[in-house]
Amino acid sequence: MDNDFANQKIQEWYHLYSDEIYRFIFILTSDHELAKDLMHDTFLKSFYGIDSYQGRSSVKNWLYRIARNVTIDYKRKTRPISFYLNEWNLMRADERNCPQRIMALGEAETHLYQALNNLKHNYKEVLILRKLKELSIQETAEILDWSEGKVKITLFRAQQALKRQMEKEGYEHEEVYSRK
Repeated sequence: MDNDFANQKIQEWYHLYSDEIYRFIFILTSDHELAKDLMHDTFLKSFYGIDSYQGRSSVKNWLYRIARNVTIDYKRKTRPISFYLNEWNLMRADERNCPQRIMALGEAETHLYQALNNLKHNYKEVLILRKLKELSIQETAEILDWSEGKVKITLFRAQQALKRQMEKEGYEHEEVYSRK
């Protein structure tokens, strides 16, 4: 593909999807600067891999998949032990006590993110894509490279695990974790 055309496409996609991709990576990493870096890596990787995009899924799903893989690769390279132990902190310690941050999130969202932090990696990913990003089952399956059946089963189990985790933490607002 012509480099000028590829550059134009990536710039267009960056303009359309960079905020969504950044938020997705931030939820997975809990680090603003790292999320920015990995988001840029995602678009750089998409530029070099644009010839491999065959249009079988939407551009957005293709970019989500690249972002997921870039994030996983980073975690594996930099923290192999904690990657496998799923030590994903959604709020950094210095941000946790920031009154503006807590007020902005709201109590229900704070509990949700804290509970989400304690789930298995697969559960966290499927909940983020299906419930927070509101992607379809088909889109989620494309991004995770799973069957639609696996997405449905994992989502059901993830919602149950999230409910148990929130109850364990003393939070009983059912609407937060059973929202369709």
